[in-house]
Amino acid sequence: MAKTVKIALAGEGGQGVQSVAGIMVGAANDKGREALYIPNFGVEQRGGVSVAFCQISDDKIGSPKFKKADLVIALSDRAVRRTTQYVDENTVFIYDSSIEDIEDDLPKNAKKVIGIPALDVAKKELHPRVFNVIIMGAAIEATHIVEMPEAKEALEKKLGYKFEQNPKLRPLNFTALEKGAELVKELL
Repeated sequence: MAKTVKIALAGEGGQGVQSVAGIMVGAANDKGREALYIPNFGVEQRGGVSVAFCQISDDKIGSPKFKKADLVIALSDRAVRRTTQYVDENTVFIYDSSIEDIEDDLPKNAKKVIGIPALDVAKKELHPRVFNVIIMGAAIEATHIVEMPEAKEALEKKLGYKFEQNPKLRPLNFTALEKGAELVKELL
């Protein structure tokens, strides 16, 4: 029986957590894998913590919700605090290292806790709008749910119409995806 990979992505509303989850699940489905995600939004209409629960497997997925994740990615201080409940000794916990004063809130029981400078890289090297694509690259590298070419195909499928309108967006997004994978690969 193949292992099911359970991922919890969390961030502030507008950080693209739900988009990333949808693209990753779509990429896995396109490869013939079972994949689903459930969005969970905070009580606030805008600016609340948004969590996407994803599961990807070669077998049928029994239940859409899970108690513990294999991978948690938290993109804000509130997201870190909200997602520690999904962490155990088998969880890799990735957070954006540009979050200040968060050390005390990081989970102590995780298999590994990794800070990556995703927002800083997006702002200084690429473009702030590809922050979530950097995160997607990190998630893919940490879990290997799909290969990089498949992730690029999924991005193309989702954003192809934007790429046609502005051809510079394609290499920008593909570079962001690869950069996210590089950031995690160096630390895993």
